[in-house]
Amino acid sequence: MPRLKKMLFTACILISLNSCKEKKDSSKSITQEIESATYTETYRPQFHFSPPRYWMNDPNGMVYHKGIYHLFYQFYPEDIKWGPMHWGHAISKDLMHWEHKPIALYPDKNGYIFSGSVVLDIGNTSGLGSIEDPPLVAIFTYHDPEGEKSGEKDFQTQGIAYSLDNGDTWTPYKENPVIENVGVKDFRDPKVFWDDHNQAWVMSLVAGDHLQLWGSNNLKSWTKLSEFGKKRGAHGGVWECPDLFKLKVEGTDEEKWVLLISINPGAPNGGSGTQYFVGDFDGERFTTDQTAVKWIDWGTDNYAGVTYHTLPQNYYGDTYDNNPGQDRIFIGWMSNWAYAQETPTKMWRSAMTIPRKLSLYKEDDTYILYSYPVASFDSLRVETTAKEFQIVGNGSERIASENLNQAEIRFTTASKDFALTFMNDKGEETVLTMNSDQRLFLLDRIVSGVTDFDESFANKIQQMPITNLPEDAYEVRILIDRSSIEVFINKGQYVMTAQLFPTKPYTSLEFENASAIPITIENLNINPLKRIW
Repeated sequence: MPRLKKMLFTACILISLNSCKEKKDSSKSITQEIESATYTETYRPQFHFSPPRYWMNDPNGMVYHKGIYHLFYQFYPEDIKWGPMHWGHAISKDLMHWEHKPIALYPDKNGYIFSGSVVLDIGNTSGLGSIEDPPLVAIFTYHDPEGEKSGEKDFQTQGIAYSLDNGDTWTPYKENPVIENVGVKDFRDPKVFWDDHNQAWVMSLVAGDHLQLWGSNNLKSWTKLSEFGKKRGAHGGVWECPDLFKLKVEGTDEEKWVLLISINPGAPNGGSGTQYFVGDFDGERFTTDQTAVKWIDWGTDNYAGVTYHTLPQNYYGDTYDNNPGQDRIFIGWMSNWAYAQETPTKMWRSAMTIPRKLSLYKEDDTYILYSYPVASFDSLRVETTAKEFQIVGNGSERIASENLNQAEIRFTTASKDFALTFMNDKGEETVLTMNSDQRLFLLDRIVSGVTDFDESFANKIQQMPITNLPEDAYEVRILIDRSSIEVFINKGQYVMTAQLFPTKPYTSLEFENASAIPITIENLNINPLKRIW
């Protein structure tokens, strides 16, 4: 959600309960629109989630329950620009193929429905369900537009709603809000988890320039526990969309806590981005020795990402084949507030990143968060025969491919000095460069296609520090959809995500050796990817 100086839309200010009922009754027409969507429009992603119509931003309420992955999201069902926020809803069994559902949460007397999370209340601590039928509980921010217009700072509060039918319908809690605001302007985006060690719910909540942690025994009554971050991390803009979770350090028995914080503006390549901290949590406070600012993705178009709520190990046993277990699965909003409302789509606006598994590694004395496509993504791949070739010093190799805009490009190399250029016959190109002298990976979309909708979209080459790649061969994996590119280097050690809007598909891929010595490209596959709709 943006840090708004004024509201762009006022038609839904303080919607009454009766008008909300009328909107819910109209969900049949929304469902009909969903069912008739063809998903073949110009720039429509073919293997990323996007709404059938209208505006979408932050992923919300990501939870797995009874074999179903739920994805809620910020949604305005009347325009392709930001407006009064609802929670859109979709479900999946494999995180790839999605079924659109009717709107889950509507604005009510307390305000618009901003970002938040969903948990399965296994012990029915809330009393909103039963032990036999535990409720899904959504925790979200209410945004009161009238309060914002009045100049007061307490226009954002926290509310809850619950579902007893695995997310099909939702009932707002009658005593909302459950956390009042005491004068903090940007007080939002609750992300909740069950702290098994202390037998309590913990909420991460942002408050302008820092994180607040809150505790509860029942999801309804909350007590502030601590604060973090006023003098830590990047502070170029407001903090948003926190997420605090525990990960085991790969290859060890050590466990650390990871905190995600999105920030807008202030990202390394401009506009919106998501930083992370690695530290410890004692049930009340998050602490870290980390001094460097770390980013989960260095590209311009991965923002407000959070992870799926995890359940106790073996909670479902072997009942469901698609059980994520303890995997920490991340999805981000594939856009940037610098230009999100101007991108050149007509019927809908924006998409989500490919779901990614997060893993924590220790390199020397620092912890690094890796991000890599979930295993179920492989089901979309149409396998091709691998190629291997050598490129002479300062030479190049060009490969023709029918449609590189719906493909996975995957290879290994030991070279740290090369460029990849995706191009079409209109002179449009996207260039990826590995530069060992500067220890940088570069993404250049300056002449990638349509770029003139906003001056900040393609005004510079995006840069990512590459400081600790293996000396021997490593993997480069690139996913290109019709309007995006995602780059994963060394199994997700370094990641960049960016939107692209070429007017025709890229049909040539050129490898260029930027060094004077020969380089080898091994196990090159250019795999077409199946559409998910």
